[in-house]
Amino acid sequence: MPASSMFRLSRCCSLLAFVCSLLGAWFCGANRDSVAAELSGGTADVVVYGGTSAGVTAAIQVARMGHSVILIEPTRHIGGLTSGGLGFTDSGDKRVIGGLSREFYQRVRKHYDDAAAWSQEKPSEYARYRANEDAMWTFEPKVAEAILRQMLAEAKVTLVEQQRLNRDSGVKLDGTRIVSITMESGVEYKGRQFVDATYEGDLMAAAGVKFTVGREANSVYGETLNGNQVKANIHNHRFVKNVDPWKIPGDKSSGLLPGIESTGPGVEGTGDHRVQAYCFRMCMSNSPKNRRPFPKPEGYNEADYELLLRNFEAGDLRFPMKPDMMPNRKTDTNNNCAVSTDYLGANYDYPNATYEQRDAIIREHARYQKGLMWTLANHPRVPQKIRDEMVEWGLPLDEFTDNDNWPHQLYIREARRMVSDYVVTELDCRRERIVPDSVGLGSYNMDSHNVRRFVTEEGFVQNEGDVQVSPGGAYLISYRSIVPAKGQASNLTVPVCLSSSHIAYGSIRMEPVFMILGQSAATAAVLAMNGNMDLQDVPYAKLREQMLKDNQVLDLPPQTTAKPLVAKDKLPGFVLDNSDAKVMGVWSHSSSTGKYVGIDYLHDGDMEKGTKQALFTATVKEAGTYSIRMSYSANPNRASNVMVRAKSSGGEVSKEVNQQKVPPIDGLFVEIGEMTLKAMDEVEVSIDTAGTNGHVIIDAIQILPKP
Repeated sequence: MPASSMFRLSRCCSLLAFVCSLLGAWFCGANRDSVAAELSGGTADVVVYGGTSAGVTAAIQVARMGHSVILIEPTRHIGGLTSGGLGFTDSGDKRVIGGLSREFYQRVRKHYDDAAAWSQEKPSEYARYRANEDAMWTFEPKVAEAILRQMLAEAKVTLVEQQRLNRDSGVKLDGTRIVSITMESGVEYKGRQFVDATYEGDLMAAAGVKFTVGREANSVYGETLNGNQVKANIHNHRFVKNVDPWKIPGDKSSGLLPGIESTGPGVEGTGDHRVQAYCFRMCMSNSPKNRRPFPKPEGYNEADYELLLRNFEAGDLRFPMKPDMMPNRKTDTNNNCAVSTDYLGANYDYPNATYEQRDAIIREHARYQKGLMWTLANHPRVPQKIRDEMVEWGLPLDEFTDNDNWPHQLYIREARRMVSDYVVTELDCRRERIVPDSVGLGSYNMDSHNVRRFVTEEGFVQNEGDVQVSPGGAYLISYRSIVPAKGQASNLTVPVCLSSSHIAYGSIRMEPVFMILGQSAATAAVLAMNGNMDLQDVPYAKLREQMLKDNQVLDLPPQTTAKPLVAKDKLPGFVLDNSDAKVMGVWSHSSSTGKYVGIDYLHDGDMEKGTKQALFTATVKEAGTYSIRMSYSANPNRASNVMVRAKSSGGEVSKEVNQQKVPPIDGLFVEIGEMTLKAMDEVEVSIDTAGTNGHVIIDAIQILPKP
């Protein structure tokens, strides 16, 4: 065929594809205004790029404040992870969720108050349908998207779907102001203010705003949980058995199994290019009439699951995923244990990749995760116990019906992060800094998923990067973190890829917080527009007034301390916190119950008794008689028979502690015994879980000199 004919055919095919995309948007629920805007472009007071949950709340807020808005979503679905499978909301302290964010969860509750919403079970059979709550925090993906679409329709937001930003030349600037953005289709959208609500920060990057990707070194912002975290192995998502990393076991010359790096442990706390692993928050069903078996994907490669199979054969029989129940016998399924749904190391290029490269990465993640599910359900090397459990699960027939029942949104846990005049860090999360310009609060764990697998010095495979540390309560997020630095894009807000360190972002990156920040960003955009000023110059007092009027929560809740609950340096004697303990086995962080030292405590999950221990070691400087004490947070689910032993060169004391009872000393400590010590004596305090009958708590040890 002549080149000219090929060109005409290509143009015709492109036009046909474009028309089909418009029809797809129409049939997927876009209104007539959406189609018109896609055909002709448009102009609005505010243009929001990215139909994530943050983008939806931003668009609704602009409309409710009486201004025109266009919401542009590159795909045919809105809601991002909220409608893409993450239905078991990572909410943290629910008291700090207000405004449109809380309204969404209240609408979820209203939906499930209707008996017709329960097709696979009765509401009384679902434990998280609670009569005494105003909102509901778990939901089906299709319900979430329907509610978000309803909210957009009520606000009369112009919704544009299946239009992607031209990231090379699609952002037109006049000085520091964005004038318009152009899509790959050539359609242009003009606005006075812009909001980048994408998970990737594409508009922000294309506008020349400074950003970063990866983990900072701890030294950059004075943090402790950032960067390489080889020693931070107090979590479930690691290998607890020795597993050989080589293709031929014991033969280094055979090369490493897929997904294992040859870089070794590395230096603790150093920065790198790595980002948290991605996965699909898979929706599964255990309803026989609403499920289908997990399919074996095209391109399935058994070698990709050799680590999983060897881990089982080494004796780790934990169920390698976390299926949290949602209504109608469905789940929000997340990563869990050593080898699971997280595809470690496969996403490093994603944040800055081209659209085509990203599509390939997403397809590879889908292939890996579908293959994982098929392997768990069918492979003969998978323990029968696991296969028997997998028989109960399948893909729900009534979810993601236009995508073969598979989630349409990959969980982009972290991509680009803006670097602005204020960077939210671990110091903010721990409330060691309290900002004066709050636009919302976070409260969830500083939660980083693993980023890589490496070979330990002993020659076994291990995961690295997982951090699960509670901030000990809610904390404030600065307005300056959602706007670019002064002198950069002056009419752009960035509520998702905001200015934050890697570890702080691990806490902020929760869907309710994104909704909160999306609403706050839109409020600031309207005020800047009305005042004909740069976003960086918006008076905070005026912004705060409007946010409070719209039922946003901007202040720390009552009883939220600005420091650790009980600071160890404020206690007499020598105090070791749980972060000072040497632990054996997998322990979990928590701050949910009782009084404790520092920002959290550890618990054993009431699992794997006898394999988990903790050892505190301290050296006393002066001779004398000392009281050896242990702190714990009491609760009825605790063990009543925790054995605690303290040893030194001079002898040993021990005590069986009932952690169900409130500690007798200030509601915090119990005395294990007294010891007479010499100068520079070393004291070892051990806590064992063997034979215990409930959750074992590890908090702090106090060595207090007697008068």
